[in-house]
Amino acid sequence: MRKLIYALNVSLDGFMEGPDGDLSWSDAGEELHRHFAELDRSMDTHLYGRRLYENMAAFWPQAENDPTAADYEREYGRVWVSVPKVVFSTTLDTVDWNSRLVKGNAAEEVRRLKAEPGGDMSVAGAGLAGSLMQEDLIDEYRMYVHPVLVGGGTRMFPLLQQYIPLELIETQRFNSGVIMLRYQRTASRVL
Repeated sequence: MRKLIYALNVSLDGFMEGPDGDLSWSDAGEELHRHFAELDRSMDTHLYGRRLYENMAAFWPQAENDPTAADYEREYGRVWVSVPKVVFSTTLDTVDWNSRLVKGNAAEEVRRLKAEPGGDMSVAGAGLAGSLMQEDLIDEYRMYVHPVLVGGGTRMFPLLQQYIPLELIETQRFNSGVIMLRYQRTASRVL
């Protein structure tokens, strides 16, 4: 069965976005951009909700041809476009950039995708990931904790109806002070 990985930048106080969608606090820098390019290159499929997909699609496909973009940003743009994406939305009519639109039940589609042959998949975005957490469909969590307190905005994790026990399997420190915490779901669940 394919593994589903939730990987996202997060503030020390648990927010993936500041108020009004502010992401200015999460400057990735070269080292983290290259790390994410390698991680994304290793993924078979990306899963997105509408809002994050639109944010990513508005920037990354054009990065390759932007003369002001750093080489590592252009590289990430090439990787982002190349990886197949599944976008879950009831409001979009079309998607581009190697993407497929799903308007139906996200949990059912993810169960079907996980049962297919293939490599690991990633999910990005708090809303979609939160709904998949409630269904116990996420196998691994990678939090990229930035050394900043945002104070409000969109939380990385929703309120859950049950515990999801995890095991720490890796940590990594980046020059920027960002710490990656990598957890996998354990077999036993506490209800």
